[in-house]
Amino acid sequence: MLNAPPHGQLPVVATSPLLAGAAPAQALLLTENAALTNGPPLLFQRLTAKEREEVLREGQKRVVYRGKMLFSQGTPHDGIFLIESGRIRVFYIAPSGREITLAYWNSGNFVGGPELFGQGHHVWSGVAATNSVVVHLTGKTLRRLIAQIPSFAIGLIEGLTFKGKCYSALAQMLGTRSVTERLAHLLLHLTDAYGVREDGAIVIGSAFTHADLAHMVGATRQWVTISLKRLQEQGILRAEKARMVIYDVAALHAMRGDS
Repeated sequence: MLNAPPHGQLPVVATSPLLAGAAPAQALLLTENAALTNGPPLLFQRLTAKEREEVLREGQKRVVYRGKMLFSQGTPHDGIFLIESGRIRVFYIAPSGREITLAYWNSGNFVGGPELFGQGHHVWSGVAATNSVVVHLTGKTLRRLIAQIPSFAIGLIEGLTFKGKCYSALAQMLGTRSVTERLAHLLLHLTDAYGVREDGAIVIGSAFTHADLAHMVGATRQWVTISLKRLQEQGILRAEKARMVIYDVAALHAMRGDS
């Protein structure tokens, strides 16, 4: 499942970008709350440099390659994973086998909740969307660190609160917005997050497959493929293998139902 670095286990604190704690922790999720699209608060933002080193020293750095599972729904829980680099997709699998993506979490976030202390089982799954490096903190270790570093405890609470708001917003969108409106909303969100202006259009260079988009909006891959083809025929966008070109942002706003 997880793979050690090719040259053995490296000391976590020696090279970890998490020590800097400067870059904002970003996420990709389906929400109409603009405040949530800016990403969660930094887990380490309240910690001193010494406290950050202490937390990372207690963890185990691991490499998980694209497409490999980090944790699986229904398996015993044993702590959380701090994302040092890469992107982790967290998703839920229904009894029918259908998937819904909860969010993509980038560097600076943690995944593996909502449980923290290694009790119970994972209620959803996490997979590497890109080659990623994570730091695993066991439940036992977390209990000790929380008792020793109150600022770390506050960071965890803030992170869980943010995630709770995100998943609540997702449930609201799934229940109140049509799948067509959700697709338009996602395309606009991708435009804002990853779009680059080029020759009068907006190019989304981050590669998301039709299945990725379907899992985010709660649709089938076939429906997304047909919908994108229809939008392409209307001149609103062009879907390519590794990118998407948006020609008519106003049409997507109208498709979303914006007044």
